[in-house]
Amino acid sequence: MMMAVNTIKIKKGRADEVLARFAEPKAVHTYEGFVWMEVLKSDTSDLDYDEIKVCTTWEDESYFKAWAESGRTRRMHKESPTAQVSEEEKPTISAELTTFEVVHRHAPAK
Repeated sequence: MMMAVNTIKIKKGRADEVLARFAEPKAVHTYEGFVWMEVLKSDTSDLDYDEIKVCTTWEDESYFKAWAESGRTRRMHKESPTAQVSEEEKPTISAELTTFEVVHRHAPAK
């Protein structure tokens, strides 16, 4: 398995605006090889920006690449609520994608 983590820096005080976009499942959950998605909000009380991490887990990297390179995914990002607004109006500052191999995973003991 592999995990893709998109770390999104957000203008201070606007994290909830971005988090709301992830409240309902989008097309990603329909793709072959998709395992789950988690959206994490960092404690940034000591920083001048907010930060969230969008983590998707896939059966392997080929499934993630198929989703990321799909025309549907590109259209979704182009049609997002902030795609047509000025940089000053956008809540996001930056986004950085990091991928990981899932080496170990443990479930709760029964």
